[in-house]
Amino acid sequence: MINENWSGAGGHCHLHRLGLDISGVDLSPGMVAVARRTYPDLRFEVGSLTELTAPDGSLAGLVSWYSLIHLPPELLPEVFAGFHRVLAPGGHLLLAVKAGDRLDRREQAYGHPVGYDVYWLSPQRLAAQLAAAGFAVTATTVREPADGERQPQAFLLAHRY
Repeated sequence: MINENWSGAGGHCHLHRLGLDISGVDLSPGMVAVARRTYPDLRFEVGSLTELTAPDGSLAGLVSWYSLIHLPPELLPEVFAGFHRVLAPGGHLLLAVKAGDRLDRREQAYGHPVGYDVYWLSPQRLAAQLAAAGFAVTATTVREPADGERQPQAFLLAHRY
């Protein structure tokens, strides 16, 4: 399991309680430290979606929960190739993104100045890129904003050929 956004780590604990062996990756050492403190029974490491260190075919499943939204879209084919490499044949992939086709530049977050980009991604374009990387997309759901969100959210489920 790979995730660069641990705000949704509660779901990962659910998977762990079901008996799955899970681990997490985040680009930020600070976020990895928070995840390790919050979920001491799980494994977390600093890493990048563009340089996955998991061995080829070693994962049965991979969750990328709002992780792709901070990557420039031109990097996504490389990321999906990496997902394909680390997943075992038949392995499942679950993506969550902000649905759309635009870029938001944020200059403030969590009460202090910080610059970062948020890419809204087209579910149709993601599905095509996943297919090109060797995945079969089995479900795509787009839902309207809820609970203070400002944009629709998209969820894609795929498996590796």
